[in-house]
Amino acid sequence: QVYLVESGGGSVQAGGSLRLSCKAPRTITSVFNPSPMAWYRQAPGKQRDLVAQITRDGRTNYADSVKGRFTISRDNSRKTIYLQMNSLLPEDTAVYYCHHTQTMSWGQGTQVTVQG
Repeated sequence: QVYLVESGGGSVQAGGSLRLSCKAPRTITSVFNPSPMAWYRQAPGKQRDLVAQITRDGRTNYADSVKGRFTISRDNSRKTIYLQMNSLLPEDTAVYYCHHTQTMSWGQGTQVTVQG
């Protein structure tokens, strides 16, 4: 298992921006770096859905609902991934989770609330 720590969540008005971070402070780079990473989100009463994913070499994939608004990136030297969220909508409100694919590890989640 990889210990993941998310941060950067909060409450914003519709149209605003947030930047989420996910760090793996206790993991060596040889474990963190080769793995694809992803952001998921879960709204109350709904299933956890994929938001964005990034391969070890930076290729990305996004859910249709966030394309053009969200950007996932990674800094392997810092064992960190990011999710830049722009033009936020009320329907983006959810708990956002970081996921390390190779070990199937999850962070504790960070709450994002968008007020319309």
